[in-house]
Amino acid sequence: METDLIKKIDKRGREYSVRTDRRRIFYPDEWKKFLDNVRLKNKSLFEFMFNTGCRIEEAFYIRPCDFDFERNNVRLWKTKTKAKKGEKHGKPRTISLSTKFGKRMKIYCNKFGNEEFVFKGSIQSTNQLMKRVIEKIGIKDFYNFSSHNIRKTHGMYLKALGIDIAEICTRLGHDYDTYIKHYGSASLFTDLDIVKIRDFLGDLYFRQRRF
Repeated sequence: METDLIKKIDKRGREYSVRTDRRRIFYPDEWKKFLDNVRLKNKSLFEFMFNTGCRIEEAFYIRPCDFDFERNNVRLWKTKTKAKKGEKHGKPRTISLSTKFGKRMKIYCNKFGNEEFVFKGSIQSTNQLMKRVIEKIGIKDFYNFSSHNIRKTHGMYLKALGIDIAEICTRLGHDYDTYIKHYGSASLFTDLDIVKIRDFLGDLYFRQRRF
């Protein structure tokens, strides 16, 4: 089953595996099943990454004060530093939330102080938890998943819904070439998948205007 894994040896002589399919995303039914099998205390982190497309490193620095619940957005202030492009610090970005998800996050944030980080844990423990749950629900290539695949799922879902690529790049903090290189075609979704994706993301980018 694990023929898609590359075996390597670290500096201490220990063997480890490297994923070969880094484009793997959650199909809608897989995502629902995954969330249904995640413990409540971990679910908010996964839902936040899924609904924003943020990196897990960005999620771990989120505080209640970073949300604007009147406008349904969140400011990611601790972002990836792109040293190859001459950055010394990551560029903060503010991204929108759906109405329903914004309401859920407002309730969740009430548990914490305004300057307190709302998500706990580490990247390693989060990835290990994901793999255990994904294997449990019967996804055979569970070893190809990490928290970053949630980010890829978000980007692919937006593309499937017809959101402009420039908007997706701005939201994810990618340039155009990086997006094209790492994200596949939206044609892999069925019509039923699209309906389920719309249900997951709610009115994100599709809010009714009121005058």
